Amino acid sequence: MIRLAIAEDHQSLIDGLQLLINSESNISIIGTANDGEALLDIVRLKQPDVVITDIRMPKMDGILATKHIKREFPQIKVLAFTMFDQHEAIEKMLEVGVSGYILKNSTLKEVIKAINAVAQGETYFDANINSKFLNAKNKQKKKGILTKRQVEILELIAQGKTSREISEVLFIGVRTVETHRKNMSRILGLKGLGELFRYAIEKKYKF
Repeated sequence: MIRLAIAEDHQSLIDGLQLLINSESNISIIGTANDGEALLDIVRLKQPDVVITDIRMPKMDGILATKHIKREFPQIKVLAFTMFDQHEAIEKMLEVGVSGYILKNSTLKEVIKAINAVAQGETYFDANINSKFLNAKNKQKKKGILTKRQVEILELIAQGKTSREISEVLFIGVRTVETHRKNMSRILGLKGLGELFRYAIEKKYKF
């Protein structure tokens, strides 16, 4: 019997997984959590065989939670529960020791296959997201490198600050900030400030 714990900040997804997995005779869900701290409590108390965890969660994200789990219980297998656009976060999850990742819209067959694979000591990487992930990494290699100042501005953009607010924090002119934003979009191959903002949000997991 595979003892499974699930962490996901959307309860509806947890409920859906429970309905799907409860029909499996060889898998038992021993606990669910809506944040990373609650997940750690479950893991420390019940020590499941496999953990499925969302990457972005309140209180403690899946990256840090996985880091704690693998340090304290290296035998526990962790599956990242992810979306197509979380490439940087997925890379961080791989660094802290996940055994694989699956998409949130995966079929029951795919989820069960992933759970069984990692429980047996194998790795499982969703083929769809794996190709997207590799393509994104190759695309990123072709992009230019941001300067230290541009990285500082990107961090502030990720915090939702306007160009004027950024200029006040960094003691530079608003026009200078705007110029940097345009140059950053060009260097990164992005179109418009909206894409730059989305890119900055994703890169928060790298700062």
